[in-house]
Amino acid sequence: MKDHVRSNWQQAVLVCRKCSKKLDGGFGPDGGERLAKALRRHLSLKKGRKAAAGIVEVNCLGVCPKGAVTVVNGAQARDWLLVRPGADLDELAQALGLAPDALSQPA
Repeated sequence: MKDHVRSNWQQAVLVCRKCSKKLDGGFGPDGGERLAKALRRHLSLKKGRKAAAGIVEVNCLGVCPKGAVTVVNGAQARDWLLVRPGADLDELAQALGLAPDALSQPA
């Protein structure tokens, strides 16, 4: 049995599932998607371990802001972001270090 599994991720981003569920969407081109799905689609990431970055919905992160979703970049875990519905996904990707040019460069 394997004791470890490798991924192609250069970054791992944690998105609070509870916050996303409370907002019931609010992201993406039509405003009807949850943040994790909208961000994955916006960055054209592959699925699972083959993606250049991992965007993972996790259980409650414990911040519970009203009208926002808590997001944590695993590489910069000291600073957490509170993302409001309708936020510019390009700016969010830049703040998380997920800009397309950063993902294409080898780590």
